[in-house]
Amino acid sequence: MGLGSVLIYSILALLVLLFLSSYSPFNHHSSHRHRRLKLRSNFTFSLSHSHHPPVPFDPLLAELERNREDKQWEQQHIHHSHPQLHHHDDDSAPAHESQPEWEDFMNAEDFINDEDKFNVTSRLLILFPKIDVDPADSFIDVHELTMWNLQQAHREVLHRSQREMELHDKNHDGVVSFSEYDPPTWVKSADKDSFGYDMGWWKEEHFNASDADGDGVLNLTEFNDFLHPADSNNTKLQQWLCKEEVRERDSDRDGKVNFKEFFHGLFDLVRNYDEEESHTDSHHTDNPMDVPARKLFAQLDQDGDGYLSDTELLPIIGKLHPSEYYYAKQQAEYIISQADGDKDGRLTLPEMIENPYVFYSAIFNDDEDEYTDYHDEFR
Repeated sequence: MGLGSVLIYSILALLVLLFLSSYSPFNHHSSHRHRRLKLRSNFTFSLSHSHHPPVPFDPLLAELERNREDKQWEQQHIHHSHPQLHHHDDDSAPAHESQPEWEDFMNAEDFINDEDKFNVTSRLLILFPKIDVDPADSFIDVHELTMWNLQQAHREVLHRSQREMELHDKNHDGVVSFSEYDPPTWVKSADKDSFGYDMGWWKEEHFNASDADGDGVLNLTEFNDFLHPADSNNTKLQQWLCKEEVRERDSDRDGKVNFKEFFHGLFDLVRNYDEEESHTDSHHTDNPMDVPARKLFAQLDQDGDGYLSDTELLPIIGKLHPSEYYYAKQQAEYIISQADGDKDGRLTLPEMIENPYVFYSAIFNDDEDEYTDYHDEFR
């Protein structure tokens, strides 16, 4: 950051601090005056892939949430791995210890709602120059906010992967072998005819594709790729994802995807992705839906045999399995659309200060209306 940018931020900070005591998201006379910041408590032992929650904008709050989640994870891990320690007798010590530590949780919420300790305006003053870096021009555009969101997302994902790795690394050597990896409990107890039994997500082929250096074990980076293949640059994993798509969509079991199998499944995912990217809706058109589907199918069918192989699915695999970048960009676009007062497609520091709860909307609710402001746009 150049000297000029530092000077600009210093002047802006001084001007804002002059009215900081009189202007606050908590005492400002607006529709937000009753709102209380809330930490999320959406932890589950088995992470759900049915939706994609927004990433916390503020790293400080993200750290508080991770600490909260870590404690819940430890308690769940003890319960699942050592059920003999869990008793239903409320008077027993183990049962008492297995309960969520609500006191710590509430203390954290009290902290973020104590204006002397956690002032939203002050936080935005600190965070603005950290986001405005490409270029540092006193504006935050979609790209800068997307990259900021992506950094926070990668930090959260890697933290969870490291925690999961500790669970599977039974000999504590810092790597995970396939023999150490435990698939979900329901997979181990299911028979071969059960739904999902044949899915490849917990099979050795997936494990080997994640093993980028081919040494037979997964380090933290490889294990993170194993859990989140859509965000990996590993070409073997991308190819594995394509093979998995063929396996799941290939209803006639001929090893390829015909047009019917493509149209009733894959095409909808691609179309929805494209509509989100272009902010258009092609569901209501005069053309039959199979016209654009057949056009895309023909483009992908490189050898013209009327079928799609796993290799031919590579150009669209990123749309079938969106990466964290996709969701980070969605979140950035939504935030800017809500806080961009002059509609120039960028955010200034004053615009952010005027709309603080847009950035903290994932973690606050309205006590008066008793609802959580949790946007489906991010899912």
